Parts: sequence; structure tokens; C-alpha cells
Amino acid sequence: MPSTHQRRVLTGAVTLALLGVGLPSVTAAATDRPDLSRFYEQKIKWSGCAVDGTPGDLECGTVTVPLDYAKPADGTLELAMARVRATGKSRGSVLLNFGGPGGPGVSELATGGEDFMGLTDGYDVVTFDPRGVGRSSPVSCGEGTGDAVDPTDPEADGSDDPRASLDLLRKTAAECAKHSGPVLPHIGTVNASRDLDVMRQALGDKKLNYLGFSYGTRLGAVYATQFPKNTGRFVLDGVDTLTEPLSEQGIAGAEGQQTALEDFLDWCAEDINCAFGQDVRSARQEVVHLVDSLDENPIPTDFGEQFSGQDLVGAMGQALYSKELWPTLSHALSSLVQDGDTRDIMRFSTGGSAVPGGDAMPGGDATPRRSATSRDRATRGDGGLVDEGDIPVDNLPAALIAVNCADDPDRPTADQVTEDIDKLRAEYEEASPVFGRYRLTQVLMCYGRPKGTTYIREDVHDVDTPKMLLVGTRGDPATPYRWTVETAERLGSSAVVLDNKGEGHTGYVSSKCVHRKAEAFLLYGSLPADGSSCGSEE
Repeated sequence: MPSTHQRRVLTGAVTLALLGVGLPSVTAAATDRPDLSRFYEQKIKWSGCAVDGTPGDLECGTVTVPLDYAKPADGTLELAMARVRATGKSRGSVLLNFGGPGGPGVSELATGGEDFMGLTDGYDVVTFDPRGVGRSSPVSCGEGTGDAVDPTDPEADGSDDPRASLDLLRKTAAECAKHSGPVLPHIGTVNASRDLDVMRQALGDKKLNYLGFSYGTRLGAVYATQFPKNTGRFVLDGVDTLTEPLSEQGIAGAEGQQTALEDFLDWCAEDINCAFGQDVRSARQEVVHLVDSLDENPIPTDFGEQFSGQDLVGAMGQALYSKELWPTLSHALSSLVQDGDTRDIMRFSTGGSAVPGGDAMPGGDATPRRSATSRDRATRGDGGLVDEGDIPVDNLPAALIAVNCADDPDRPTADQVTEDIDKLRAEYEEASPVFGRYRLTQVLMCYGRPKGTTYIREDVHDVDTPKMLLVGTRGDPATPYRWTVETAERLGSSAVVLDNKGEGHTGYVSSKCVHRKAEAFLLYGSLPADGSSCGSEE
């Protein structure tokens, strides 16, 4: 699922450059129970955040975790954290994860934290940059990886054999290992969940209280399985699947984004300034034509890069998360179509947000690529925090793919990819003529990597925890409502479902009803009845 940070998400980097790095399988826990006492005995030292533009009431700190939980003596990582203190008497902390995977929390809380300040009535509101993300040993695939071959394009490498493209992707993927440093083999939700428990103890909390969005719901479900006795009040909003393989997730994502695009075009066509005119059927065809023409003839940007049709698809996908972004998206598309100006549409390519109103909102200039020197500093491999300005430009897509691959055990062989590619193209094209190719390439992103963990698919079920609130939104383009129902059934009697009958990705920010019910549960333990609903805000 997409998430938060003002970094340029280049489609090539997301989908093509990361497909073959060697990443060992993740295991749930070491059986010999190594000594982790020094990590559980630490306390966080909070101070003012040394980042320009952060709110004065935001404090920053770090927590230290083992690089490898099975071998805690082999190295450590520092994870960036931030908090806003409770306005009155604090009953502890509520930890926020805004989604991703790959979305840093510290910058999101700094720029979009106002929607969560009601929680300071009883909690310190805390967030973090997960391992491999943001300032916490960010992973990267290096310069120039956006030009890799697209394995979904039969003519991309000048041959008709997809194996040639896959071989090139393997070579490109070696750059990921080179630039990411020692954190890459230890990235993934199972280890991120263990990091959460170290944070809980370092914050001084007996129980972890948690608000997770989109990918953050997967992280929360894994934590509840690994640490049921430490699980407090959990709200999971925009619920991720625990069982569907990436191939099925890709189809669902393409269908959801296509529906959101068609809703946007219905709205846009009512405005005389709509870039695609006032005929809805023609407008849908014009979008496909625009994407195809930009893929064939990309246009230069202010930073000397080429803006392709797949770059446009990625940017539109971010903008379609929330109706609040539609007017800005319409203006950006008009600038692109009428003037060839990519600046406004590129602002949506900064990574997006699981929570509408966060960093997916355009504002400020799109960020150019960091220099190679900056990348080397960012991935120096000593486990310490990197400077904000040294976070690699491709960190979000690099982390997204690394985490998703670490969490998924399916690995098609080259023969299987070659045999199935035409069928897959047809299925994804049917799901969405605009987003299908983009999503299919993401499905192939784990090609060449060792199998990821089976823990999430096989062991995350029937959790023995207090009741937790799962919020599903009927018109969610990224996490379909059925995933909420399926995950609730998977988690068992602890799961309580709130049916949000609105639109957009997640409900906490966009729905006053969801916001009120989730806040009441976190602050006071007041839980709505299972299956209760919130009506559309419209």
C-alpha cells in the first residue's frame, strides 16, 4: 500500500529496479531465545527536533534495536522516533504507523499531525521511522535504476523473450544490495513488529496502544500474534490482507484504482476546465491515450529526467486516495495536457499518504535526486540515523518492495513468468487499462529473491488479545472492504468491524464518525458493536 514522505516515487525505481536482490527468508523468532535485555532496559531521551519547519511541541528521540534478533551481538540499528506529549495527565503512549510499507512516521507527524491531537487528551502521541525507512538506515537501489527494463513490455529489451528482461533485472537488483547496506536482509514486518515491542518497553508502557493505517494494519496484526499479552487498544484502519498473494493483491489494487479514476472523471467532466473534456466515455479513452503517448515519448522535467506514462500512472494513483485531492489533481492534469508542465503532477509522486491530508497533498517543489555522495552517507551501514537531507530519493519504493517481498513466500520461476506473462497482461489489462501494467510490474517485483516468510500467511490468526477495532471503507481504492471482513475472520473473536460507507483510503481523517468512534475507543475503551457502521460524509 502507498504511504508518506516528500520523496519522488519514480515508477522505474518502484517496479523495475528492485526485482532480484538476494533477501534471506524472515523467521518469526529465534528458537534459542538470545539475550535482548539491554534493548529492553533502555529509555528514550527526548529533545527538540533538529529539523527545520517542525512544530515546536514535537520532540524527537531514538530507540536502539538489534539488526538481527537471532544474533543481537552482530550489530544494532537506531530508529528515529517523534512524539507530541499529552496535554494533561498521560496514561501512556499511543503509537502511530501511517502506512506504506516504506512510509516514515516522523515527517508525517510533523506535517500532518493535527488530525491526531485529540488523542493527546490522554496519550503521548508517538510515531517512528521503521527499519530501512526514512532516517532509520534507509534502503536504496542507487542512481539510474529508473531506466531498467520493464518485464511486462514484450518489446522493452528488443527481444520477444521475457527471460532477457529478467536477466537484466537481476543485474540491476545487485545495485539494491550495494546501496542498501546490512539492514536489507533484516527488513520485513516480522522484525518491525519486534521493534514495536522494544519501543513499547522503552516508552515505559505495559501494553502497546496502537493506531495503524493501511500497511500499518498488517504490522499491528503481526504484533498481536507475536505479543498478545502486550497488546492494548488497537485500531486498524484500511485493513490489509493477511492471506492473498501479491498477484491477487495486484488485481484488487488495479480494480480499486480504476473505479476511483472513473469516479474522478465523472466529477471532472462536469467542469468546463477538465483536461479531458465533458464527455465521460471520451475522457476515459483520453487518459489511456495520454499514458500511452507519454510511455512512447516521455517529456523532460525541470530536473533533467524523463516523465513517462507510468510516472503519470503512479502520480494519479496517489492523488486518487482522497476526494479532497481531486481539484488539485484536475489542475495538475490540465497543466500537463495543455502546457506540457510536469511540476504539479510530479508533486503527487512524492510517495502519497495512507492518511488523506498527509504528505500526498501537493505543496512545495518536487524533490530532485540526491547525489551519489549523499546516498553513500545514507547507507553507510553503521546503523545510526541519517540526516533528513541524505535520505535516498528512492527510499520509499525501495522499502516498499523490500518489505513486501520479505512478507511474501511466493516466487515464480523464470519459466513460470515466461509461460504466464501474456495471461497476466490480459488479466491486469481487464482489471484496469490505466493501472494494470503498473500493478503487474509490482507483482513481478520479487522475482529472483529468496522466498519470504510464511509466518504472516500461516500463523497470524485467532489472536488471544483484548478486543481491537478494524475499520473498513466501502469505497477504498487501495484496501477493499472485503479485506477488512476477511482479516477480522482470520483474527477471530478479538476483531470488531466498523463499516465505513464512505469513499477514499482509510476513514479516520475523512469520516467524522470513524474519527469519533476510533478516538473514543483509544481514549476511553468505548467500543462500537461489531458490524456497526458510519454513513457517507456526503
